[in-house]
Amino acid sequence: MPVEGTRSFDLREHFADGTEARDVERLLIEEAPVAIEINGVGYAVMMATPADLDDYALGFCLSEQLIASATEFVSADAAPVDAGGWMLRVQLAPSGAAPLLERARLRLSEGSCGLCGIESLEQVMRPLTPVVARLTVEPAAMFRAVNAMGDLQVMGKATRAAHAAALCAPDGTIRLVREDVGRHNAFDKLLGAAARAGLAVADHFILLTARCSFELVQKAVIAGVPLLVTISAASTLAVEQARAHDLRLVSLARTDSLLES
Repeated sequence: MPVEGTRSFDLREHFADGTEARDVERLLIEEAPVAIEINGVGYAVMMATPADLDDYALGFCLSEQLIASATEFVSADAAPVDAGGWMLRVQLAPSGAAPLLERARLRLSEGSCGLCGIESLEQVMRPLTPVVARLTVEPAAMFRAVNAMGDLQVMGKATRAAHAAALCAPDGTIRLVREDVGRHNAFDKLLGAAARAGLAVADHFILLTARCSFELVQKAVIAGVPLLVTISAASTLAVEQARAHDLRLVSLARTDSLLES
């Protein structure tokens, strides 16, 4: 059965022990440019997996703080384009127009690193509202979620190349999972899916398969996530920003141990 977000490729497999090479057919995760147009304004082009793009559109707008809630999100329409890639046309309520135009202006002034110029640096390191939600989650619940995550990663099992983000109940039960070639995209898709399902992130914790970077902490703080758990290690700035904004952060979460910052 085909797996959404993947395509089959014919590849040649070689072996270190001298076994004769062979032709194999493997599923690879799709990676494509997705041009995001919001209220008719070209906002960004992201490299993403073209699956669950409705969820991605909503989560992206929430993460970018173009809207404060899903009620300001009107619609999203995704379609492949002849030039290659996808066009994602998003319509927001009029209240989203002002921050949209300002953020689009800043994006035009940024270089490829995304941190060029004093204005851009100030924007990246802007103070955020600290997380106010509190959630009692014991390590046993985190281990339960980590143990369950692998079986729910459909793209990941098919390709071994997908990042995943999971919305988890306080007891470790996984409610939702979204996947993408990009870790930030997977997180945005999950936030969008949760909002569409009416599941408050403040009542859950987030589990990510990715390395915990500053940007992921920032997304969690903006979303009001009380606890962020990542399977890989955290960066220095991720830990500093989590502490500064009252986000409980756990990294290097394995089936037998985890590290709380």
